Amino acid sequence: MPEAKVSIPSIIQAKKDGRKLVMVTAYDYPFGLMADEAGVDMVLVGDSLGMVVLGLEGTVAVTLEMMIHHIQAVVRGCKRPVVVGDMPFMSYNTGIRDAIINAGRLMKEGGCDCVKLEGGVDFAPVVQAIVKAGIPVQGHIGLTPQTASALGGFKIQGKDATAARRIVEDAKAIEAAGAFSIVAEAVPAPLGRLIAESVAVPVIGIGAGVDVDGQVLVTHDMVGLFDRFVPKFVKQYTKIRPTIIEAIKAYGEEVRTSAFPAPENSFGMSAETLAEVKQSIKKS
Repeated sequence: MPEAKVSIPSIIQAKKDGRKLVMVTAYDYPFGLMADEAGVDMVLVGDSLGMVVLGLEGTVAVTLEMMIHHIQAVVRGCKRPVVVGDMPFMSYNTGIRDAIINAGRLMKEGGCDCVKLEGGVDFAPVVQAIVKAGIPVQGHIGLTPQTASALGGFKIQGKDATAARRIVEDAKAIEAAGAFSIVAEAVPAPLGRLIAESVAVPVIGIGAGVDVDGQVLVTHDMVGLFDRFVPKFVKQYTKIRPTIIEAIKAYGEEVRTSAFPAPENSFGMSAETLAEVKQSIKKS
């Protein structure tokens, strides 16, 4: 019997049980399938796909249509984990009505189980409205990549007392608005722990230390597939990019020397059929 589908209530219960949650990103069917087989709890189809998959400089240019396209592919591979669809920049910033409609599109057209959006106190009313519409929401505080330019770039957040207190307030506001979990990105480890202690919902860290309720990493960072930069909070468990490059080089060399395709990679034809074909060509 296949394992039961992970549910939103089971994600919330994990914190009460003291069970750490495992979350990774996926942007297509193969990675969704591998995440599923690896037994993770949640899979995030993040707008980080803009950089990791599409080669963009950031996440701002990612559109709702792009997100729907990639969510659909991941959902085909992910049967057990909760699939989280990221709401891209300006899909929820222009008003509550737009936010509800766009969140609904991610679920209805993309097929994800819930949505994630960035922002704290200021976006609590948006979270509340989306949740009230029947769409589960995961919050995202600390370093929010969509507005990184306003935060001074991709830098650690909450280093001074005022900023740290504001981030805790963001977490509480998002929880009160109905978010079932919160991603905390790039904050000092002690602050990560304080955030987790301040709310009853799970806090999923990415560069937030070990004393939170779970962790999320970009899979392409974790396996050494993305080459542009490696954030401090990433641990590379393997490096598959050099292996792939070497495989392509080996293939190229065999093509150039006619070593590939070998007989075992080719389809045969009987001598009689070949002779018949040759004869018919001569007559034509």
